[in-house]
Amino acid sequence: MTTAILSALVEEQQGLLQLLVNPERVRRGGRSYWRGELQGRNVVLALSRIGKVAAATTATALIEVFGVQRIVFTGVAGGVGAGVQVGDVVVASAFVQHDMDSSPLFPRYQIPQYGRASFDCDPALTALLLEATHEGLTRARGEFHENNLYQNPGVHQGLIASGDRFVSGAAELQVLQNGLLAAGYAPLAVEMEGAAVAQVCFDYGVPFAAVRTISDRADDQAHVDFPTFVKEVASRYALAIVQNLMPML
Repeated sequence: MTTAILSALVEEQQGLLQLLVNPERVRRGGRSYWRGELQGRNVVLALSRIGKVAAATTATALIEVFGVQRIVFTGVAGGVGAGVQVGDVVVASAFVQHDMDSSPLFPRYQIPQYGRASFDCDPALTALLLEATHEGLTRARGEFHENNLYQNPGVHQGLIASGDRFVSGAAELQVLQNGLLAAGYAPLAVEMEGAAVAQVCFDYGVPFAAVRTISDRADDQAHVDFPTFVKEVASRYALAIVQNLMPML
């Protein structure tokens, strides 16, 4: 069984490619896909680029062209749930698109002709990813930052909201949250790809799970030191988590 490890940015997969055994690069649709073995498991590493369309294109290629049987997404997100702080990790239970609005034809957030607004992650794969997250962060604690930042990251599980904009203002975030809460959705984090991948995997019946490191609180400080955080913190989290996940599959 082949597992796809998908991320939006190259920094989010830092270290994984170096661990790949018998790597083979395949170019498809303007993207590079790397096939090989990771800890004895067949994998395909891929970068979706940013946004829902790019993520959907990449997920579809992973399934149609490379025949992957499950997809795991790793990356960063803005924390919006109570108690979800910078440096924490959120394992997704489901995804909703916060910018989907076909009303009055369909209820706000509902995907037209699907009869649903949210797509659940695969329970079994998500349970393994949650366990790998706890174990990976515990084992690697103390190794991420010499200055003792983010030494005790919290691990959360819940809904994540995706949309084609980088949420980076407190006022914008409040409007976004108010709308979702009014419809019965309480996301822990916001990002730009996961809901699209979840929908593609739903269409194909492919198990999907996702983990996001919180890089900011999606507020007026959301742009501060983002590249540094991804390189020095989020990529190390992802590497530790994936290394613990592989033997479980």
